[in-house]
Amino acid sequence: MEAHKKNLLILHLTVFVWGFTGVLGKVISIDAVPMVWYRVFIASITLFAWFQLTKTSIRITQKQFLQFFFTGGIVAIHWIFFFHAIKISTVSVTLVCLSSFTLFTAILEPLIKRQPIQAGDILVGLLIILGIYMIFKFEGHYTLGIIFGILAAVASSLFGTINSTLVQKTEPSIISFYELVGALFWTTLYRIYDGSLLSMHFNLSTSDWFYLIILGTFCTSVAYVAGVSVMKTLSAFQVALITNLEPVYGIILAFIFFQNNEQMTTGFYAGAVIVLAAIFLYPIYKKWRNKI
Repeated sequence: MEAHKKNLLILHLTVFVWGFTGVLGKVISIDAVPMVWYRVFIASITLFAWFQLTKTSIRITQKQFLQFFFTGGIVAIHWIFFFHAIKISTVSVTLVCLSSFTLFTAILEPLIKRQPIQAGDILVGLLIILGIYMIFKFEGHYTLGIIFGILAAVASSLFGTINSTLVQKTEPSIISFYELVGALFWTTLYRIYDGSLLSMHFNLSTSDWFYLIILGTFCTSVAYVAGVSVMKTLSAFQVALITNLEPVYGIILAFIFFQNNEQMTTGFYAGAVIVLAAIFLYPIYKKWRNKI
């Protein structure tokens, strides 16, 4: 029982750290693409050091490597869209839009796994669409940020669905490492193409380096390893329910750090409540459906 309580606390802290990612995305001064490049570079090194320290074998087959490597490209796109949405709108708007990944997962997962789409999934999806529509209506000046936030959600649901299949055969931490390496490769390739990497001098401010190291280590590598470890004693339902607190923690943190810049219209909060209520009800509905 003590281990169960300990892992519940660890999971809450992990989700809190994930919620803090949005705040870091706002305070780091560089654009989304170089930010993601630094993030995956630091996270890859950190995870590799972790494997060396724990003497964990990272050997995989060529087929697995290619699967993880190309999925890493989707992870990179997700993070680039996520941070770009934050840069051109607010943390709160981006996090609520990102929560719509539940809707896209409900659509993509049955298609990829060739399963029937459930009526309850459609209902939850309609609630999320209603909430996002209200945000569009009352926060029209953040239209581009909302679009990129939704695109980030689509990418998140896509690689999440792919990983739900891959994780059946490989340790999640190994998958994460090779996906980070893949994300680093594809981001590097893009930065060579646009010329930004060739002209980079690594002359970031002290604060940017500090926040990037936190983002790459604690918010990516450490949080991921911690998030995986708690699954030994917690049910998938508990993990899903607590993970849904990420946008709540993120919005609260954003309001604390940025205050007036994160104040929205009443319509936004009404839409946000609908979206968050839908994603909280979704795992409860899924658990109930599985019992039938």
